[in-house]
Amino acid sequence: MTSVKPLQLTLAIMKPHVVSSPFSLLDIRRTILDNGFYVVRSKRQTIKLEQAEEFYREHKTKFFYNRLITFMTSGPSEAYILAREDAISVWRRLMGPTKVFQCQLSNPDSIRAKHGLTDTRNATHGSDSDESVHKEVSIMVPQFCFDHWKQTEEPRFRNGRVQFNEEQFLHFAYEN
Repeated sequence: MTSVKPLQLTLAIMKPHVVSSPFSLLDIRRTILDNGFYVVRSKRQTIKLEQAEEFYREHKTKFFYNRLITFMTSGPSEAYILAREDAISVWRRLMGPTKVFQCQLSNPDSIRAKHGLTDTRNATHGSDSDESVHKEVSIMVPQFCFDHWKQTEEPRFRNGRVQFNEEQFLHFAYEN
């Protein structure tokens, strides 16, 4: 995959019920790769309470907040920093609408229609803007350096100088 446009980053989170289901996780990973995304970071973690509260702070006054926090801290999740042209909009289209029932009717081939269980357990999360990517990555993958990505890694990825490690579910950029 080579391009002249800069690659855009987005954060994708596989929620705990997906990570505990090998079929669902592999199907979503296949969808990511089949749609031309590079996986520039991949991190499995059980989200700590403080992380979840910070990540979902905008929902604190909503009725589903406690249920969402409890679920997101209930077991391992996987966070991926994905890159491609128009990454945010492409990932959000692949996920489908947030509400699973609506998704099953309107977007039956989407990730959430196939792997979502409820509106809280809707399989995946995706950033909705570049601003959200920066905020969310700083919470979920705090060691990621956007400046290093832009200056060093992004040009290599854009020029297709990458290898994929299936076991780590991660693309690596190389110099030559």
